[in-house]
Amino acid sequence: MQQEPNKSTPHDADPTAASRKRDHIELALRSQVAAAQLDGRFWYEPLLAAHPPKGSLTPVAFLGKTLRAPLWVSSMTGGTEWAHTINHNLARACRDYGMGMGLGSCRSLLYSDDTFRDFDVRALIGDDLPLYANLGIAQLEQLLDKKETWRLNRLVEKLRADGLIIHVNPLQEAMQPEGDVFKQTPLAIIEQVLEAATFPIIVKEVGQGMGPESLRALLQLPLAAVDFAASGGTNFALLELLRAHPDKLAALEPLVYTGHSAAEMTQFTNTIIAELGDKIRCNHIIISGGVKNFLDGYYLINTIQLPAVYGQASGFLEHARGDYDQLTAYIDNQIRGLELAQAFLRIRQ
Repeated sequence: MQQEPNKSTPHDADPTAASRKRDHIELALRSQVAAAQLDGRFWYEPLLAAHPPKGSLTPVAFLGKTLRAPLWVSSMTGGTEWAHTINHNLARACRDYGMGMGLGSCRSLLYSDDTFRDFDVRALIGDDLPLYANLGIAQLEQLLDKKETWRLNRLVEKLRADGLIIHVNPLQEAMQPEGDVFKQTPLAIIEQVLEAATFPIIVKEVGQGMGPESLRALLQLPLAAVDFAASGGTNFALLELLRAHPDKLAALEPLVYTGHSAAEMTQFTNTIIAELGDKIRCNHIIISGGVKNFLDGYYLINTIQLPAVYGQASGFLEHARGDYDQLTAYIDNQIRGLELAQAFLRIRQ
């Protein structure tokens, strides 16, 4: 005869129930959400999926390689005492989570290998994930003037990079007290580099984003990708202006608050794709700049009409300067958020 379970210790006892319920009572008022706080970009569909297992993100084909997560570690540092720790931690994270990476400015490597160890991360990230070197448009114009574009090939080769990111930053240079002056348009410089290069090229801004005509021009070039580097993150033009003379700050400050958000640039891109059709030659987008969290990234990469990943700089940078476990804890939460979004959220059309 089957015995009745011991009622004092039931087989399905939940030892955390009492404390959990107490937490619910204490936190209920703090958890009130007004309708205005709800994220209106998504349909929340709680009935259509089980809890996703870890590692359930759909792999992404990007720049000829396969990412396990639709994340790009955006270009950051290249010339500080933190560069070695940051770059190496980030490269390890890219390997461990299957992300792509853009290095910070590699300008110091054009004429010297003194800082090479700070950038030498290919062995860490591995050969199966994209790794791109990075130079500013001013350095490229100087190399073109000197007929020294061979230095670009040497840079990419010694870093064992898949290609080169060109960062375009006229407003930042104009605000910087020691900034470079462009003699040609950035578009003309990019076109000349494309003719000389033997490797893929990505073009990005540095924190102001780009308007529709600049995007239209870039999307018709044979680029590997365009990186938005939109407004909403670090404003490098403002940062440089704050270093300038107070008179210059007072006079020119309105300029640094111009630019375009990642959401706005996504709309521009979709409009351009519809207008140009098969004239589009650049087929990958990195959506970066003001992407605060995984929901921003999830929304934007599923809204744009080209294969896309999203990039973060400050979020990674904040956690990459010290212990590697701190960085992995941050990324774990970002990846888990993406997995839950993929399972339960649909984009509102």
